[in-house]
Amino acid sequence: MNRIKQAFEKKKAFIAFITCGDPDMETTEKVVLAAAENGADIIELGIPFSDPTAEGPVIMEADGRALEAGTTTDDVFRLTKRLREKLDIPLLYMTYANVIFSYGTERFAERAGEAGIDGVILPDVPFEEKEEFEPAFSACGIDLISMIAPTSENRILKISSEAKGFLYLVSSLGVTGTRTNITTDIGAMTALVRKSSSVPCAVGFGISTPEQAEKMAGLADGVIVGSAIVKIIAACGRESAEPVGQYVRQMADAVHR
Repeated sequence: MNRIKQAFEKKKAFIAFITCGDPDMETTEKVVLAAAENGADIIELGIPFSDPTAEGPVIMEADGRALEAGTTTDDVFRLTKRLREKLDIPLLYMTYANVIFSYGTERFAERAGEAGIDGVILPDVPFEEKEEFEPAFSACGIDLISMIAPTSENRILKISSEAKGFLYLVSSLGVTGTRTNITTDIGAMTALVRKSSSVPCAVGFGISTPEQAEKMAGLADGVIVGSAIVKIIAACGRESAEPVGQYVRQMADAVHR
């Protein structure tokens, strides 16, 4: 059984997103380990990019800080190898098409596979263009994670029927960032997916409180939190590991309930 499938096997999954290199790679490593120790079932490692179109100001600024610190894709591969020696939970990359194109798609996939990555999320690659990437990743045992948005409508069945790993359900229109209310009918989206796929569904974009996390976990198979974690790192800098761990524990407990 692959690691992603195993993460969803017996409970709802809490998925934490962390921008690599913000404020530096040493801190990122400590934060990832703290998140895993405190209940994160899957961790998304954000590879910084200068124009992250799906991101709101919190993660955009984190990308900027990481790039200013000199973070490179090769640095992220090296970090992943170190993490894989200590962690057996799924690790994913979240990044953008240009990062992979500039590195070389096959070369990127091979390096990611060697580092121990389980999946890749590319928010700027539409479902109809995934064939530019999926064969290379599949050859290296990596799932290309598909996304479904509230506007996907009649494409949901098609996307879900070909999904691998899990489906990333975008809870709200717009970019990433914490939200007071999530009004999208996640239950209806999940039910539609179930008509054509048994792949787990995880909800992201806007979730920041234990109450939101518990509610979303009741409607889907997992919950993804990014901006709220990145905010803690922005505020605490190199002392982020402990406060991130405390926050992840609260959120993971809510999801696992």
